[in-house]
Formats: sequence, C-alpha cells, structure tokens
Amino acid sequence: MQKEDQNNLYSKLEDVIPKSVLTSKNKAKTWKYGYDPKYDIVIISKTGEIGDIVVIQNLRIALPKVSQDVYKRSSSKSNQYWEREELPKELGKIQSIFQWNERSSEFKNRWVEYIEEEFDRRDDGMWFMSNGVPTYITGSHYMYLQWTSIDVGYPDFREANRLLFIHWEACKADKRSFGQDYLKIRRSGFSFMSSSECVNTGTLAKDARVGILSKTGADAKKMFTDKVVPINNRLPFFFKPIMDGMDKPKTELAFRIPASKITKKNMFDSSDDDLIGLDTTIDWKNTDDNSYDGEKLLLLVHDESGKWIKPNNILNNWRVTKTCLRLGSKVIGKCMMGSTSNALEKGGDNFKKLYYDSDVSKRNANGQTRSGLYSLFVPMEWNMEGFIDIYGMPVFRTPKDPILGIDGEYIYQGAIDYWEAEVDSLKNDPDALNEFYRQFPRTESHAFRDESKQSIFNLTKIYQQIDYNDSLIIEHHLTRGNLTWKDGIKDTKVIFSPDKRGRFYVSWTPEKGLQNRVTEKNGIKYPGNEHIGAFGCDSYDISGVVGGGGSNGALHGKTMFNMDNAPSNQFFLEYVARPQTAEIFFEDVLKACVFYGMPILIENNKPRLLYHFKNRGYRGFCMNRPDKQYTKLSKTEKELGGIPNSSEDVKQAHASAIESYIENHVGMQEDMEMKDMVFTRTLEDWAKFDISNRTKYDASISSGLAIMATQKHLYTPEKKVSKIKINFAKYDNKGNTSQIIR
Repeated sequence: MQKEDQNNLYSKLEDVIPKSVLTSKNKAKTWKYGYDPKYDIVIISKTGEIGDIVVIQNLRIALPKVSQDVYKRSSSKSNQYWEREELPKELGKIQSIFQWNERSSEFKNRWVEYIEEEFDRRDDGMWFMSNGVPTYITGSHYMYLQWTSIDVGYPDFREANRLLFIHWEACKADKRSFGQDYLKIRRSGFSFMSSSECVNTGTLAKDARVGILSKTGADAKKMFTDKVVPINNRLPFFFKPIMDGMDKPKTELAFRIPASKITKKNMFDSSDDDLIGLDTTIDWKNTDDNSYDGEKLLLLVHDESGKWIKPNNILNNWRVTKTCLRLGSKVIGKCMMGSTSNALEKGGDNFKKLYYDSDVSKRNANGQTRSGLYSLFVPMEWNMEGFIDIYGMPVFRTPKDPILGIDGEYIYQGAIDYWEAEVDSLKNDPDALNEFYRQFPRTESHAFRDESKQSIFNLTKIYQQIDYNDSLIIEHHLTRGNLTWKDGIKDTKVIFSPDKRGRFYVSWTPEKGLQNRVTEKNGIKYPGNEHIGAFGCDSYDISGVVGGGGSNGALHGKTMFNMDNAPSNQFFLEYVARPQTAEIFFEDVLKACVFYGMPILIENNKPRLLYHFKNRGYRGFCMNRPDKQYTKLSKTEKELGGIPNSSEDVKQAHASAIESYIENHVGMQEDMEMKDMVFTRTLEDWAKFDISNRTKYDASISSGLAIMATQKHLYTPEKKVSKIKINFAKYDNKGNTSQIIR
C-alpha cells in the first residue's frame, strides 16, 4: 500500500459514467475504442466492454472489463505472478509460413487454436492473476513480455511498465494525440520497449513505414541493428511476415515479397496461391532537424530525445517530424518518445520545453496539447532495478521482513531509502548530486536539474526548497489568477479573481482592510502599506520582437518584518509573462501595486513602465534608487524614480540581496525548519543565474529588486558630516610689538 509521501502514478475514478449507462452499453458491447467526448475518457478496450477508469498523468483511460477467462499460473495467491510461456517445441522447429504450409492438416488443426489465441492477445491484450488481483496488460505489452528477446533474455513484468503501456495504448487510441513523451529514469528498458513496438507495428501494418531517431545517427543505427533486427528475427514464425533482403540488415527491414528472376523455365508458371506482402519498412535516420522531412510515418520512435546536443535541436526536429504523422487535421501516425534529460545547456532545456508542452491538462481549442504529445513521468521508486518484487510491484520503503525480488534475490531495503542515502552522500558535491537526480529522479524538477558550475548562490538550499515544494500539494499554497479593476473602471478598486489561465501566482492576499490602501497628496497617489512590503519589477518596452519571443516581464512581491496580519520576509506574488502588448503588462503591474498598496522598485533603463505610473498619477508608488540621496539623483530619476541596471555597484548589491535572502529564508535552516518560498519557477531561475549575463533571468532580476526594496535601509548612503577646521592665529604680546606664534 502506498503512503501519502510517495508518488502516485495512477488513481481510479468512480462514478464517471452512470451505472445504468455502463451496464446497458457493456451488455450491448457498444463501447468504441478511442476517445469518448461525452465522458472525456479514452477507451482502450477492443471488446465493446469497459471496466475501471484510471487516471495516468491527468489522462482518463477506460480499461477493458475484467475477462471471465483470467489466466492463473496457480490457484495459490502467493504463486500468482507473470511467467512467460515457452513456444511449444513442435512450433519452434518451424521457421517460416512456407514450412507451416507443408505440414499435415492434422498438425495444423492441433496448433491453430494456440496461434489464434496469440493473435488475440497481441491485439486485445490479456488478463492474468497477480497476487490474487486480476491484472490487465495491453497487446503491445504482451508482445514485449512474451515475444521480445532482450539482452538478459526476456523482460520481467513490472507494474511501472504496465502503466506505461496502458498510457501508450491510450495515446494510440486517442485521435487527438500524436503520441507519448516519456520522461524516464536510467535503465528503465525504454529502448527495448520501443524497439519491440517498432517490430509489433511493422509486422502488422500494410503499406506503412516505421522510423527510428536517437541522439546521434550512430545510436539510431545501433538500436536498429542490436535491438529491432534481433527482436524481429526471434519472433515465432506465425508473427513473421515475408521479408525482402538480408536476415541482418544494417539500414532497413523490408516486409515485402522479394523480386524473382524470370527465366525460361518459370516464365509461364503461375500459382493459385499468390503471395501477398505487407510492403512495410522499418528504418533509421541520422540525427538532424530535418530527419524524415516530407515522409509519411505510421510510427516514429524517438529514443534519447533529451540528449540532442547542438546544433541538433529536438524542438526543431519535432516540428518537422510531427508533420510526418498527420494528413491535414487527421493524425495518421504516432510517436513513442522517451529519455532521461541532459543538463539544460546540453539538450535538456529543449526536451524540458517539449515535455511541459505535452501536458494533457493544457489543451488548445482543437483538444490537443501544444506539442500534440502526451507527457508521462515515472518516478525512480517505481522502476528502480533491484527494488521490484516477484509480482512486479515496487518496494518503496525498507520492509520489516525481506521480500523476494523479481530477480530471485531478496530485497532488504526500500528504493526510497536507498535513494535518500545516495543523495545524502552526495550533498557536498552539487554536480554529482544533480547528475544523480537527472538519472534517478523522484520528481520532474529532479529530472531537469541543471549543472551547478555557473551558480553563484547556495544550490543546496535552493534544491532543498525545490524538493520540499515538490512534496507539497502546491494548489493548497498557491493560487493562480488575474487582477481586474472593479466594474472595469480604472483607478478605482482592484479585485483578485482565481483563474487557471491567470498570469499572477499568489501565496497571500491581504485582508479587506489592507486591500487597495492608496492615499493621495497634491494629486499624486501613494501606497498605504509601505510598511508591510514592496514589489520589484523587470520590465520591457517593446510589445513584440521580430520572429516572436523576447524576454518576459517579471514582477515579484515580498513582505518585510511587520506587525500586521501578513507574513514576514516572504515572497507572496510571482508574475513572469509576456502579454500581447506592453501596455497590458504595465497595467497588470499597476493593479498589483494598487491591490496590495505597496511601492515598487523598477529598473529605469526601460522607462515606459515608469512613465505609465507617472502619467496615471502614481509617481508616489515608484521608489527612488535607495543607494543615492535624493539631492544626488539625476533630473530623470527625480521625475520617474527607478534604479539603473548598468551600474556595477547595483549589480553586486542586487546579487548580494538574493544571496542573503537564500541563506536566511530558503531551504532548511539551522533550527531544522523548512522555509516557505513556494515559487519554484523563481528558485529554478536563481539556480541558473549568471551575473555576467543577466538578461535571460527575468525572475531573478525582479525578485532581487523586491528584496532590495524591502531592505532599502541597507543601501542608504551615510551623510558625510563636514568638519570645518578654523585655525585662529595666536600672538605673543610680550614687548612693544605682538608676534604671531607659528
């Protein structure tokens, strides 16, 4: 049984379909394989009946109804587990369909039922008893377990892989999906599973093409020659189509009828049993942004897609190969993509973007994710070698008594306990720790950990906080939403409204008595909660840039120590976005300042935001640079406020402010208390921050300015007291004439 602190790969949904509807449609066997928009489920059953509805990474999947013919290895519950059945020896002697045709009718009648059952399992999947529980595996998973020979013989059954294949089947069934984007741990078997699917698809389809790509052309070739070809060659004869070419090809598996040489002897021969070939091929391509450009594919396997190194780019390649899987709006092929992630600068960043663009909870108007793929992450503890019991289930925590493992050895330690011990041993070596996290991630943020060589901040504390945030139900700590003027009338009151598509993330909103506290003096508006906190902002001036893109606008709100009903020394708001126009961004920033009644420190090298505040009468909200006395400010600085980002002193002060905040308010503190910095996006930006190239780090710039704004007393220059020394001349008055004393 899983505990609350452990990752749930899936859950069951109840009451999605009214029981009367479920019963009647199951009785009539009218459920159709594919996406059902009425109940928002993807049906992977091919029998017309459905059973449990499970959720795997936000994808709702209807499984087949439990079969009455569930395979049992044993009547004893403890002896019920997956065990591959050997091919009967009599059939093992047959190497081709031609040899089968030569056998007697009696022989064929004896084995035809067995062969038909294998085809049914390949198509529909099968049920078997595992530790007393009816367990369903898809047809693709069955082919992998039963007929895919890998480097250690035949694969073990693992619950993690069962769920992966169920998710993959749903991707195939859903007409909106272009396939699966699988973020995995090292040595999880994806290369063999995807190679098995290449063969399974290629040996079934007619007039189709299956393609393979990897991080390099050499890796794609190796996958083809060392995995795909041997798997195909070791299939039983009844699954083998007629092939053209060599048994061990280097570039292409071709399932078609070989051309025959015409001679004088056979030119007039004819046969009633004309052979029919599939005319399907499996091949690989060199790694390039334009690989498979313009070709039609039924299946594309993308192996090691998180490790594409410049100049190759997985994002660019996917934009090209995605078109190989569609005809107009119709999806005609699927992609099976999987990888661990390299460091961000070594291909990981592009894979990270693609992965998050594949979130099924974020669909466009066509019902598709931004990438078209469906993301899947399997945490380390679900699929770690050496921690899988005989039933294929992961052993999360150290058991009281040893548990028999799938490899025949006993398991004395839990996967999570083993992982935590490794992490603890590497805590003083950030690069080694981050590499371990990427190889064996428990969370998505672990999988995308970057190299630490460039960081100027305490990565240990930053990653402690990120890990802690990953363990939280973040919706309980952060609210996403928008700020709007009441009744749409500007310069009145601002209202915060939760919105899943909102640009603001907030962890605290002030009570009503503190909201919209604005005072006015001589026609200029001033913040009423200056004693509670302040904002920092990294702005931009141009609405759009050629080719799209451009840096984001960023805004952070932070409190200081206060006696009001507000948190102390905490970030409470994060905004990192680039709306359609700069004016929308300016208005968002203004509304935040008004709603919270707090001042703002803005970089003044892009002055349009400062002018926006001044022209609307809010100059009193814009803080002056705290490192100079008012009399020393330039004319423009007196007019608008703000702080320059070009000054080396300001850059150093800004970085020092973030560094100090991380030491005192992020991660585990000396009292063993974990702090409440819940904005993971900002934490990740701090981890990558490069003081010599600050332009890419919008969140770091604005958050640092917010810290400086709430600690402005630290930057106030000391007033120099002028000590004027007046020396009065002294005289010696002895005698008739006074003499000056020198």
